[in-house]
Order: sequence, then structure tokens, then C-alpha cells
Amino acid sequence: RLGSVQFDPLAIAGRNHDLVLHARVADYDPAWCDLLYERREVFEAYNKGLSLVPTSEFPWFRGILSRNPSRTLAENADVAERVLERIRVEGPLSALDFERARGQTTDWFGMPTNAVRAVLEAYTVTGVLGLARRDGNRRYYDLLERLLPADVLARSIPQREQFRHKLLSRYRAHGLLGVGGGGSGIFGGLGPAKPDPRWPEYPGRTALREDLIADGKLVPVEVEGVNGKRFVLEEEAGLLERPPEPPPSVAFLPPFDPLVWDRPLLGSLFEFEYVWELFFPPDKRRWGWYVLPMLFRDRLVGRIEPRIDRAAGQVQVLGLWWEDGFAPRRSEGFVEAMRDALRAYLHFGGAIRLEWGPHLAMERRLFLTRP
Repeated sequence: RLGSVQFDPLAIAGRNHDLVLHARVADYDPAWCDLLYERREVFEAYNKGLSLVPTSEFPWFRGILSRNPSRTLAENADVAERVLERIRVEGPLSALDFERARGQTTDWFGMPTNAVRAVLEAYTVTGVLGLARRDGNRRYYDLLERLLPADVLARSIPQREQFRHKLLSRYRAHGLLGVGGGGSGIFGGLGPAKPDPRWPEYPGRTALREDLIADGKLVPVEVEGVNGKRFVLEEEAGLLERPPEPPPSVAFLPPFDPLVWDRPLLGSLFEFEYVWELFFPPDKRRWGWYVLPMLFRDRLVGRIEPRIDRAAGQVQVLGLWWEDGFAPRRSEGFVEAMRDALRAYLHFGGAIRLEWGPHLAMERRLFLTRP
């Protein structure tokens, strides 16, 4: 349904991809995704950031428009040759298995970066290497031909169709994107909207979207109170006319959940201002460092800041904020739904105890929860 799930290694409240699935799949266990990864049933590819994608869809994720990876390999040719030969002979290796090398490659801040790490990432983006496994945040790379089935590797998809597929996956995951996407890099990696002479074979996102509309994959719609035209999947257009009754459940949404991609839409449709304050100085934060929006039925009702302490077997709730006009006690079904969500989150985090911040005594009594 989502097409791909964005990966993020931060595990303060749970890894992003696990939280996305936890919000949608009853009794979700993070070990399930790890098992799929070990079985090579999912792999890592770039689709609005590094994402987990079904292995069967690898042929649609080969095409890239950036010239940076090829440039990185050319500028660090000696390092690239040594790295590839060692992996070919020895099997999966990480950047830490090589002596650090300096080259012309720099990081976001213009500082020299480890040329070995840059080469490994460039080989991955260009389809020479793939990620064999992770050990925490340490990534092990191997030849792609040793990681994926031969029939998957042999399948060739025209570039235009690859980018059509990836563009449609963004619309499918979110459900109501517009032309510009609302920011947050929603259409990242899909090139410019219009044709660009740097990529003569690429028609631009606008032409790809028009293809999808002409083929009946996407349907343009207008939503009252929302600026601009929106697009929904053809098979879901009827939901706008006959929306189903939202379930009386609470979900905690992570920072890269598709539902929160389009932040201007959150404001106009849900009257919810979402700001991820991870990179804000503490004195500039209104809420917290790693805060998850809370969805109840069809409304974003507040925010929670949980921490999973696996060593202590507990979940800490550091903060809880309600949207203006929302009263937990007076909202039918919310208190019990919140208790269920907290119990599910304890199971998700492998914890047996829920600890509340000292300023949350009222919430602790209201949402008294046991595993």
C-alpha cells in the first residue's frame, strides 16, 4: 500500500519505518521487518530518502538523475578500485573495515569526508553494491549480484517508467498530494518539474504526472478549504464521496510518516501545525526533541514525546500536549483508545513499565496502563 517506507536509524522512540508500520498494523513487532530484511524480501533504495522497498520492485529503483555518485567514483578512482576488489574477494564489509582515506569529496558543511564511505554510498546508488546487513548504524556492503535474485537483476525497465512508478508511489503513500508536494523533499530524487537539457531523456515530473492522469492512475480533485488541485488514486476517489467511518483508535505518527509529509496540508485540512524540532536549540522548542503527532479517528489531537529505554525495560513519557479545543475526558472513546495505544506501544518497545514525567500526574492517572 505504501510502496516504500522511509528509513531513519534514530531509535529514540523506535525507528521510523517501524513506527510507520506500528501505526497501521495491529501487534506489529519490529522483528518482522528485520526478518524480511534478512530474507532479502525488502531492500534499501532511495525513494524520498533512504527507504525499505520490496525486492521485487528493484528494477523500478535503478534509475537516478544525480551525477554526484559517478563524480564521486571518478574523483576517488584509486579508493573505489581498492574498496570494490576487497568486497569482491572478502564479502560484506563496512566503512570501518577500511583505513580512512581522504579525497576531494566533502560533506554538507564543506568539510573533507571519508572517501571510503563516500565511495561505498556511490557504488550503492549506482547499483554496483547493496546493503547486506546492518549492525546498529553500521552498514555492511556486498556486490548486488550476491544479494538479489538473478531474475530481478536481469529485468530492465525504461527510465521513464521507473520514474513514473516512483512518482505514483509518493501519491499512493500520502493519498492527497498536490503538484508541489508541500515541501519536505516529497518529490526528492525525481528531478525537476519541467524538461532539463542535463537529462534529455527525462520529460520532467509534470509530464509524468500527466501520463498517470491520462492512464487513469491518478484523479485530480479539489478539496474544500485546501488550496490547489490535489490528486488521488483512481481506486480511492470514491472514498472522498463516501468516506468510511474512522476507527476509534489512537496512532502515534513518526516524523517521516507519509501522512505528515505535506505540512501545509496538515494546517489547512487538520488545523495542525507540525514542526519537527530535533535540530532546534532546546530554548527554541515549543514541544520536544522527538515528538510524535497523535491521530484519533480522523483528527490530529495532540503530541507525545516518548522514550524507549530497552535496558530498563520501560517507556518514558516526557511530554504530552493537546490541541486547542480537544479535551481527552470529553471525547467519546478517547481515554480507552489511548490506553490501548500505550499498551501496544509498550509491546512494540519490548517494555514492561510506563513511566510518566513528574508534571504529567493527571495524565498518568487518566491513562493508567499495564502491559
